[in-house]
Amino acid sequence: MIGNRMFPRGAAVKGGPSANYRIRTARRLSRHRLRTFIIIAVVIFAGAGVTFLFLNPPMPPTVLLDNAKMALKGAVSRNAPRYSEATFRTAERLMKEGWMEMARQNGRLAPFRDYRAADSLLQTAYKAAMDAAAQSVTYVGNLQTLTLAERNDLYDELRSWEEALNGNLNVLQVKRYWYSAELALHTSDRLTRAGEYEEARDQLGLGRTWLKKLSDAVTTADNDHATYIKIWRRWVAETIEQSRAAGSYAIIVDKSVHKTYLIKSGNLFKTYNCELGYGSARQKMFSGDGATPEGKYQVTLARHRGSRYYKALMINYPNESDQARFRENKARGVISHRARIGGLIEIHGEGGRGKDWTEGCVALTNKEMDSIMQYVTTGTPVTIVRRLDMWP
Repeated sequence: MIGNRMFPRGAAVKGGPSANYRIRTARRLSRHRLRTFIIIAVVIFAGAGVTFLFLNPPMPPTVLLDNAKMALKGAVSRNAPRYSEATFRTAERLMKEGWMEMARQNGRLAPFRDYRAADSLLQTAYKAAMDAAAQSVTYVGNLQTLTLAERNDLYDELRSWEEALNGNLNVLQVKRYWYSAELALHTSDRLTRAGEYEEARDQLGLGRTWLKKLSDAVTTADNDHATYIKIWRRWVAETIEQSRAAGSYAIIVDKSVHKTYLIKSGNLFKTYNCELGYGSARQKMFSGDGATPEGKYQVTLARHRGSRYYKALMINYPNESDQARFRENKARGVISHRARIGGLIEIHGEGGRGKDWTEGCVALTNKEMDSIMQYVTTGTPVTIVRRLDMWP
């Protein structure tokens, strides 16, 4: 023992090392043992730490990745790529970046893996995907409401035009516009049922375009009628006076109401329904336009048999006025220089089809032809006007 009663401090041991020497030696041994202990402790601690890290590495954020994937899938089911594309693409990009970062960290030694960046990217991707889905749902809801409102407006407009024109759609040659608008409405309804709201609204816009054409055509027809109504009235008055003066028969055709009036001695004698050319809403301009001519004519041939359409009364179309108008329209470039004026306009049978179907003739039923041909012969005046406001 050092510093005890066997070797008092500072005392020399007889025949051995001095007391100081033994003390220094003892101190060196003590320090050496301490260093050794510390080194061993550090090694053990470090080993334990490394072992812990290898046995318990950081876990990759697979749950976050799955959540982000599911959120994106849900956004797709709500049409986010279409109606919230920017937000959805951002979510999609962040998910891919987070996925790649997680894979990169997986490739490192376990103690050196750091998933914090991947965590952040995947969490942000999840939130963006949820936002995209919510935005899409909101947008689609608003779009659906807007589409329904516009659809109802177009439906009301269609019904209004139908009621306002009251059977004159064909007379005014606007039937195809109205039906085109109605077709656009039906197409829009089909697209709406399929959830294609933007395409449905496009169809509604197309329907409104057709109704605008209809409106313009009706306005043009009204202006045309206002210009020519005095002329038509004069033609009719002259025809009636001619019948009265001669005590004979005359025929007046009102295209607007599809009526053929038989006049006797200046008075209305009989009324027949009639069908016209498929382009009856306007003056005939050239052969093949489907329009029934307007003007003052006379019967040039009464065909009691041998007609393609039961019986027929041929009229002198084109007369001088028709030929002059035809030449003028050609000169002005209104019609092609290759157009022909046509002819063979008749009042004939085989009518009663409920539509305008002739190439420009006036069609009565066979029974009505039997009736009218009792009174009409060659030379009978025939006046055809687009609109007449004398008889119902």
